[in-house]
Amino acid sequence: MKTVSVALVLCLNVGVDPPDIVKTQPCARLECWIDPLSQPAQKALESIGANLQRQYERWQARARYKLCLDPTVEEVKKLCTSLRRNAKEERVLFHYNGHGVPKPTVNGEIWVFNKSFTQYIPLSVYDLQQWMGTPSIYVYDCSCAGIIVDSFKQFAMQREQEMELASMNSRGTGNIFPQQSYKNCIQLASCAAKQILPMNPDLPADLFTSCLTTPIRIALRWFVLQDGRKLVPNITLDLIDKIPGQLNDRRTVLGELNWIFTAITDTIAWNTLPRELFQKLFRQDLVVASLFRNFLLAERIMRSYDCTPISSPKLPPTHQHPMWQAWDMALDICLSQLSGILNGAEIYRHSLFFAEQLTAFQVWLSHGSQMRSPPEQLPIVLQVLLSQVHRLRALELLGRFLDLGPWAVSLALSVGIFPYVLKLLQSSARELRPLLVFIWAKILAVDTTCQADLVKDNGHKYFLSVLSDSCMPAEHRTMAAFVLTMIVSSYPAGQEAVLQGNLISLCLEQLSDQHALLRQWLCICLGRIWYDCDMARGYGVRDNAHIKLNPLLTDEVPEVRAAAVYALGTFMSNTTDRTDHANAIDHGIAMQLINCIQDGSPLVRKELIVAYQGIVFQFENQFAVVAAQMLEEERLRDGSSISHSETGTLSPGRSGMRQAQSAASLQPSSSRANLLASATSSSASSSNNTTIPGSSHGSNFSSDGSLVDLGLRHAISSSAISPVGGLYGSVYANIWKALLSLVCDAYPEVTELATTLMNVIRQKAATCTLQRTRRRSAGCTLSAPGSPVSRMYAHSPPALLNSPPSVVESRAIFEIGEASPKNVGAMPTYAVHSTQFSRTRKMFDTGPDVIKEGMVTEDAHHVKKEPVIATDFVPWCCRYFSQSVMKVPDDHDLESDPHHQRQWRFDRNQAMRDRAQEQCRMASFLRLDDQLFINKNPNVPTCMKFHPFEPLICVADKDGVSTWNWEHGVKLNYFYNKNPKFSNISTLEIINGHDCSLLLTGTDDGAVRVWRNYYSESNLDLELVTAWQALSDMLPSSRAFGVRNTGSGMVSSWEQESRYLYVTGDVRVIRIWDTHQEQKAQDIPTQANSCITSLTCDSVNQSLIVAGCGDGLVRLYDRRLSPVDRSVAMFVLGFQSASSLDCAHFTVFVAYLLWQIRYGE
Repeated sequence: MKTVSVALVLCLNVGVDPPDIVKTQPCARLECWIDPLSQPAQKALESIGANLQRQYERWQARARYKLCLDPTVEEVKKLCTSLRRNAKEERVLFHYNGHGVPKPTVNGEIWVFNKSFTQYIPLSVYDLQQWMGTPSIYVYDCSCAGIIVDSFKQFAMQREQEMELASMNSRGTGNIFPQQSYKNCIQLASCAAKQILPMNPDLPADLFTSCLTTPIRIALRWFVLQDGRKLVPNITLDLIDKIPGQLNDRRTVLGELNWIFTAITDTIAWNTLPRELFQKLFRQDLVVASLFRNFLLAERIMRSYDCTPISSPKLPPTHQHPMWQAWDMALDICLSQLSGILNGAEIYRHSLFFAEQLTAFQVWLSHGSQMRSPPEQLPIVLQVLLSQVHRLRALELLGRFLDLGPWAVSLALSVGIFPYVLKLLQSSARELRPLLVFIWAKILAVDTTCQADLVKDNGHKYFLSVLSDSCMPAEHRTMAAFVLTMIVSSYPAGQEAVLQGNLISLCLEQLSDQHALLRQWLCICLGRIWYDCDMARGYGVRDNAHIKLNPLLTDEVPEVRAAAVYALGTFMSNTTDRTDHANAIDHGIAMQLINCIQDGSPLVRKELIVAYQGIVFQFENQFAVVAAQMLEEERLRDGSSISHSETGTLSPGRSGMRQAQSAASLQPSSSRANLLASATSSSASSSNNTTIPGSSHGSNFSSDGSLVDLGLRHAISSSAISPVGGLYGSVYANIWKALLSLVCDAYPEVTELATTLMNVIRQKAATCTLQRTRRRSAGCTLSAPGSPVSRMYAHSPPALLNSPPSVVESRAIFEIGEASPKNVGAMPTYAVHSTQFSRTRKMFDTGPDVIKEGMVTEDAHHVKKEPVIATDFVPWCCRYFSQSVMKVPDDHDLESDPHHQRQWRFDRNQAMRDRAQEQCRMASFLRLDDQLFINKNPNVPTCMKFHPFEPLICVADKDGVSTWNWEHGVKLNYFYNKNPKFSNISTLEIINGHDCSLLLTGTDDGAVRVWRNYYSESNLDLELVTAWQALSDMLPSSRAFGVRNTGSGMVSSWEQESRYLYVTGDVRVIRIWDTHQEQKAQDIPTQANSCITSLTCDSVNQSLIVAGCGDGLVRLYDRRLSPVDRSVAMFVLGFQSASSLDCAHFTVFVAYLLWQIRYGE
């Protein structure tokens, strides 16, 4: 909103004084700096009007100005209605000068003239409101002007009551009355209701108008008249009028004074007014902002003459604000040079005002925080951005301020930073690039609503140039990528603009950069570019974007891998025109993403599910076919699966260690592990050696059985979906199996996302099945025997598959209204799968059209569906830029509490190590007779772990972990591990035991969970940090000496220095996980025929691994060698110490032996 029309109403009646005002002699005469008595009355009136218009034009030159000199009521009405009609919804200004008419009346009337100027005619403010409409701003320069303000408010309330009453009466008639709020109109009055304007002959008669329109001139004049304020003598009023320069040229004297005045008044207003009021009055309309800046000066000057200017909305008193002293000092410095400048003896020395204010702002930054009051110099810093001399320093300080946090960005935006930094994007100075990119990154991290302004002013080109500049540091290019990401986020105009700047090519060229954060934001930027933008996807296909992103799926940084998955997911989900080429690309991406289900980072796995959502929606009917077929085959094979498990025969898995077991030796997890292994085998054989790793936990996931009914057991069985032939069948089936594996993920959020997506497919499959059944119930005849594939449509939806077959059929028939099942066999049967997935489709055909087969009732055109699942990955990444990146972390701050706490822990640990070494030397001479701790655990323990430095012992049972303080014999807490019912906790590890420790739990289904705050007395602070499937295809096996049991489960060893986790157990490999990268580092084949029962690693060289096997052998591995040569030695039993590699192992029969490995033997 801006002021587009201005009505200048002057009631002067030059030469005739109003009857109710007794003027002094001499008296103030100047009107708009013109003496009306120096010219003929009419000419003086016209000159005054023209001068007033020029003074207003200095603030808004494009507004429409209309003069109304000594008007009548009809002329005022005509003027106001005309301006309102032309202004439409914009603001209109009404300036009233009533120096030649009587004072306003208590009835809310101002005075104008009749046509012959023989009478004063009252003009009601009530009528003026109606003529002016809203929004409007009123300026009253007359005595007792406060009466007009009060009357205006009363009439506004009266008018709103009338409109409300009229609206209530018109509800039955249907007439709608326009609602206008006159309370929000702005008013500026020269004095209070009982005050007379000052008549000092040294001042202009329109002192209030002079303050509002010519602030520098009247401020200098008033300053000179104050004997107690100025420090420079012999400055007269005549010299004031000779000050050189232009107000709009900051290099001149007048221009710099005007610049300082603007900065000071903005600072006073920002530090005094509420934020919303400041925004309304000082940042929305240039004319309003100028008038209110000058109104602050008017309050200071007129209060010195016992006049109190009034405004609506009301402002707090500002005439004694400390910043006025800085203004007085600036005037003193200027006037001290005035004589020399006018004589030509001196060159104007610019004021140090801005440099000093920047120094004050810098001092605040060195000690400022959110808890302190905001820096009062912030508006001045924005004004300094206009100066090339101080701009670099101002940007640096502004960047430091914005880095304090979102609250600082909000303050900067409230003071009006946006137009200043937007204009600076037009600068070509290279030294400003890092600072501007940093500032804009901070702004967009908090407020993304400025996309349109950036694109409109071609601001995106600035950041494109920064991103393409190879000489710029990676940190600044990262910020440029972030800014461009914000520009294109959900903004089609921004996407189109950056595509013209070849942003996709710029991002793809830098994907191999060494800076991880840059790689991450390049991927996110790509994902946001082609989100809902087919043109961007076309550019990506042209540049092989999906191929260039594939290496980042195995990046060493989890956030980069998640960003790559996000980018590929949006790449797959935004195509509206389905062609064979587009389908092939999407299928290839989907198969590449399958490998990410093995990723150790939940962040990656969550993004994987959201990425698969796009392809599930693109090929929803095909997934429904696969789901329905698997549901049917699962139902038909339930009986054979049970009998098969009872025999105890297990098919070999990938690792080749599956052995035949008796039924008595198999736990519930064993049959499940067999099915999982079979799934990986079938997957590998059906999709070009792409394997789906099985997941062996989470069977009872849904209480209502909805996910179990999805065919979980069948999806991970050994049977391939042969009826769904060709590449498409294998792609959909493998994605289905991957999603089923993620349904059983160890991390709850991953499980929740996968469950939601699978339920979408389940509902679609159920819908297709019901529709097919209704078609068959229509009375058609069967012309050929139905194929086994088509029989699936004669049965119930997945929700009914828990019932016996007869019950299921009867339920389905009852639901569709059939009285007899005889007609089911008489329905027409279509070879649905072979029709949809034909291998002989034409090139560039749109692919299978399931809708034409009558399976669904949707429109044949592609309709983009709203996502049912989403993550906060991108907003989470954005929070990096909203936080402080310059602040020293608390861990590195030598004076912070976390640093002192950490230092205390390190000192304690060192003292404990020294005592432990002394006790080790005495251990051979002392007997172990003292019993320090004995207590009964709530459940049967499966494993335990001592904390290396705290008096804590963690004892795990089947489902949870108890933490005991063994010094005091007190149990601190107990928490459930959230592992499936069929699995047991088999290993515990203390991570970061030297500092803030974490507890790692491993279960015999291969899952690993990491817990924080595990020893707090209450579980309110307990937090699951991460969880992943560390081992797949785990199967309990037998140990030596003919003993048969459930095997060793998972066995682990934690190496603190390298942050490696070694896991093994009932598998044929020792898997090494890099927990820093959250991905698998290495697999070492055990070359053993039995399970691994114990594991330890060399913490010194970090290359040797010792494993105790169930057959009694101890094997030594060197992870530096080739896979064939890694097993370098075998022993019988052993133990590890801290200095040299010793191994101790307890056999099933509790035998104990000691071995020491010597490297030379």
